[in-house]
Amino acid sequence: MILLLAGTTEARNLAGYLADHGVGCVASLAGVTRDPVAYPVKTRVGGFGGADGFRAYLDAAGITAVIDATHPFASAITERTARICAERGLPYLRYERPMWRSRQGDAWHEAADVADLARIIPSGQRIFLASGRQSVSEMTHLEHSAIWARVIDEPSDPFPLPRGEWIIGRPPFSHAAEQALFTDLKPDWLVVKNAGGAAGRAKLDAARACGMSVAMIARPKGPEGITRREQLLDALEWALAL
Repeated sequence: MILLLAGTTEARNLAGYLADHGVGCVASLAGVTRDPVAYPVKTRVGGFGGADGFRAYLDAAGITAVIDATHPFASAITERTARICAERGLPYLRYERPMWRSRQGDAWHEAADVADLARIIPSGQRIFLASGRQSVSEMTHLEHSAIWARVIDEPSDPFPLPRGEWIIGRPPFSHAAEQALFTDLKPDWLVVKNAGGAAGRAKLDAARACGMSVAMIARPKGPEGITRREQLLDALEWALAL
């Protein structure tokens, strides 16, 4: 039985491929998003309760291999999973979609992390954050800027910065919709994590069309020496060869 650590569009597609090929699989969702899109395989929702809880689940569920297809920035999950699988000699694959790369006409500026945004973005700018809800509370160095932060589910807490507001929306978003939003809000900067993926590319294309600057937060490097794949069919091939 393969444990598929999921939560991304690619993980859901991979679950479909595994199901179509009769590969035993259980998908695991962290439970961060309310009402997630259904998976075509057995699905569990919620955390494991730390490293010991994860080990206990592997034993109880009879897991024989793990495919980690979580978000490219879910570094804590990836590091823990890779380490425990290595301890146990359990086959482990990290699926990670290719990074976005700039094209002619883009105005991208790479940031090493959230804190590095202060070096890139001048004070007093209008900023659209598409870097995830958890990163908003880390943006205290941008408190003198007007900020919009897009999230999937409406938070119960007020916006953590003095000059900001939540934008609620569930992806995917079309190029036309993104461009219309940016035209309305008139941000100077778009802040994103380099998560990659076709679904998220529309906001980058819209930013280029609107003449916006983009602060691109670099991916964490992650564990070394692990097996990685960037294409879904290559990940399926790995699973079929077990």
